[in-house]
Amino acid sequence: MVTRKEDFSKWYLQTIQQADLMDYSPVRGCIIFKPNGYEIWEHIQEYFNKRLKEEGIRNAYFPMLIPESFFTREKDHIEGFSPELPWVTEAAGEVLEERLALRPTSETMIGDAFSNWINSYRDLPYEINQWANVFRWEKRTLPFLRTSEFLWQEGHTAHADEEDARHRTMRMLEIYAELLEELLAVPVFKGEKTPSERFAGAVQTFSVEAMMQDGKAVQAGTSHYMGTKFAEAFNIRYLNKDNEHVYAHTTSWGVSTRLIGSMIMTHSDDQGLVLPPAIAPQQVVFIPVGPKKKLDQVLEKVKDLDAQLKAAGVRTYIDDSDNSAGYKFNEWELRGAAIRIEVGPRDIENNQVIMKARDEDEKNAITMDGLAEQVHQALALMQNRLLEKARQRNQANMYTHIDTLDELIDHIENKKAANETPGWVLVGWDGSEESEAKIKELTGFTTRNLPFENYFVGENALVKKDKCLVSGKPAKETVWIARAY
Repeated sequence: MVTRKEDFSKWYLQTIQQADLMDYSPVRGCIIFKPNGYEIWEHIQEYFNKRLKEEGIRNAYFPMLIPESFFTREKDHIEGFSPELPWVTEAAGEVLEERLALRPTSETMIGDAFSNWINSYRDLPYEINQWANVFRWEKRTLPFLRTSEFLWQEGHTAHADEEDARHRTMRMLEIYAELLEELLAVPVFKGEKTPSERFAGAVQTFSVEAMMQDGKAVQAGTSHYMGTKFAEAFNIRYLNKDNEHVYAHTTSWGVSTRLIGSMIMTHSDDQGLVLPPAIAPQQVVFIPVGPKKKLDQVLEKVKDLDAQLKAAGVRTYIDDSDNSAGYKFNEWELRGAAIRIEVGPRDIENNQVIMKARDEDEKNAITMDGLAEQVHQALALMQNRLLEKARQRNQANMYTHIDTLDELIDHIENKKAANETPGWVLVGWDGSEESEAKIKELTGFTTRNLPFENYFVGENALVKKDKCLVSGKPAKETVWIARAY
């Protein structure tokens, strides 16, 4: 198996296939989610649905096919998505009167519905979410991270005023950050996207960005404040308390199955998949070991221990196949089981099991008494270790000392010569599209976001750039730049 250092992209593809997460579809750019891959998405759904309920947001579902005329109502929106749209032009042997797009996103369809559902200030805020598949015809694809069809959730809300809409926009961004860090153990950078990276038709786009082990960025989630642009395009108006018909302020926000790819690229190693316990389909795998004549006795005890863990809410699996113990150990390393527990005749005599966490090398003998409590503790420790390891790696690959384009080019060349990642670079930006485009043209780096947080070097030195990396003019913004998936 190729290592991360040798070829990160090839390593990633080998990892997800050997872990049995997906398969390729006969349709270019589309993948099949196998049960282990889809279960990861189910755990994301469970977490996020719980958060939605806490926010008072309910799920709905809208049709996949969207009339072409809907897209033409908002000029920026159609221009932003037009190159990626697949169209349905014929059905039942007849040419359709109007082309229908396969859903790239649902602002237009939901905007049309909101215009019928929202009439009074009493109807606001109106907040819904849908879990759906969407289509964006990609030329270059990478499973989970960028495919022509993918799964996501998209939230859409309408509000009486800008303040309430902006509160929802930022609240969802915060929930995305919590989802990534608490569930996936992926640390994120929160901030605002530059105008060139803004969602088509939005007033402002905010994102959570994640750094992969190879130093590249993934836009992990976005939240958009739409102002009244879509409300004007789709006539989403309501009667306010002053008896005036006014436009609602809308938002939209979403994360997709690229979260799965991001998590894999953040945590996995050269032995295979590493999954945070909170999301692993198999949190504990039991492996009975010992001579064949005693395996029935061992298996009986394993089933008892398995029942204890299941009752305590742990996702378990007993591997009682006739493969060798060594084969099983290797197989579950590849598949990313969080904890492996070996049980043999001698362990039963000693009232113990042998436990190994996926992210650590050593095995530990632990007593069978109170096993569930010990497993829960081990899972929590592993979850925290993965998050902290990712944070430390991010810190090691964040560069804040680069102030000119020449310095950036030298930095990239030096890292390439050392076979190291150039990471993320915090730079000053004069706010012009010309300077932003120049960085991309000469280095392949793109702007990730304008960070909310103040980033520090060491303990005390506040980093805020005062000069544009490209033009040398006074910086209007400090921005993270990096190569991205």
